[in-house]
Amino acid sequence: MSLPLLLLVLLGLTVVGYYLGKSRALSAAGGKIRNLHSLPMFYGWYVVVWCGLPALLLFGTWIAFEDALVRNLVISELPESIRRLPTDQLGLVISDIRNMAYGNIPVDKADANLRPVVEHYISLRQLGTSALWVIVLALGISGLVYGRSRITSDFRARNRVERAANVLLIVSSTIAVLTTVGIVLSLVFEALRFFHAVNPLEFLFGLTWSPQTAIRADQVGSSGAFGAVPLFVGTLLIAAIAMLVAVPIGLMAAVYMAEYSGPKVRAWTKPALEVLAGIPTVVYGFFAALTVAPFIRTAGESIGLEVASQSALAAGLVMGIMIIPFVSSLSDDVINAVPQSLRDGSYGLGATKSETIKRVILPAALPGIAASVILAFSRALGETMIVVMAAGLAANITANPLAAVTTVTVHIASLLVGDQEFDSPKTLAAFALGLVLFIVTLSLNIVALRIVKKYREQYD
Repeated sequence: MSLPLLLLVLLGLTVVGYYLGKSRALSAAGGKIRNLHSLPMFYGWYVVVWCGLPALLLFGTWIAFEDALVRNLVISELPESIRRLPTDQLGLVISDIRNMAYGNIPVDKADANLRPVVEHYISLRQLGTSALWVIVLALGISGLVYGRSRITSDFRARNRVERAANVLLIVSSTIAVLTTVGIVLSLVFEALRFFHAVNPLEFLFGLTWSPQTAIRADQVGSSGAFGAVPLFVGTLLIAAIAMLVAVPIGLMAAVYMAEYSGPKVRAWTKPALEVLAGIPTVVYGFFAALTVAPFIRTAGESIGLEVASQSALAAGLVMGIMIIPFVSSLSDDVINAVPQSLRDGSYGLGATKSETIKRVILPAALPGIAASVILAFSRALGETMIVVMAAGLAANITANPLAAVTTVTVHIASLLVGDQEFDSPKTLAAFALGLVLFIVTLSLNIVALRIVKKYREQYD
């Protein structure tokens, strides 16, 4: 008995409850809808609320706490010698037990002392799943019966359903806010641990990035060099190249689609541009590494330039192509939102189409265009795969687009690859980099809001 099947059964039960609620309401009203306080569908949704919500809450609570509960029960069954192991080693033992229970590791390869524990783990999971099936179905059926029994012709079902929907929206928004707060706090706390070991000024203004600990004390960065300026420079260089590609092309494409193209051309041009946003970034990375970078290197060497095999220019060009839809699609929507009366007034004064676009439409759409550009810039700052495959991992301070550079996001990923101990500056540096990237992105959003607020114009 799997949990997805339980969800399907519960969904079927709520569908049955919906139709039973509607039929009960029509029956109570003698088949005449005008005798009901609410529309029949609200009575159906009222039964759905009672049938589905309590059962779903229990299901979600079980999913959230099942692993911790089973883990504690399994640990209590372990031999004393294993229970006294350090936390990290005990975690590895529990992971092996879980893998053996799921069949990822043959049980016959396990230690003799662990085989009974594996069987106990399996029995606990089976018992928990069976109990969950019984309780969830009992709650669903009980809620269906109770909700249906409350229905009368003068029952205010719409008020109850709207109140439940309001509570659900409040809970959802609260979860979203708390998730954001949790992400920020996790970044801040881990970054503070990093700054206890590394001076913040060294991190923000240091010119050497070498987070690894060398084997010999006389090697560079033997105790770690955490100057992040090379990462910041590489990030800004690649993002700037990407914006130089994306903003002109995206903005001109938006103007063409909104003001010059016909309905038929627009019908296939805009979706074709937006397809670029749906291509996986790893595909862009392959394109940059296998096509663009070799072409740039060959072209540069043919005119006597020294071009790295992985360069900021290759990554920036491909990244710019990737974020064109962020500029073009949003700018197109903003330009189309400019009232037609402004265009008609401009044409009535004798302005040409190009003059109307330059002097009326683009100034009116400036806040939305600025927001789309800032969004595209934020997207460029957060890109990882293209930089890994086309620009490399070299932390260099350079403004030369033909040189190899790297970005903040690439090193966040590289620092957290594999089994890491979260008590060393090398690993904690990823959280400090993430905090800086978060602050920069937040600042860009604030700037976008200020631009919109300052230049917003109200139209009748």
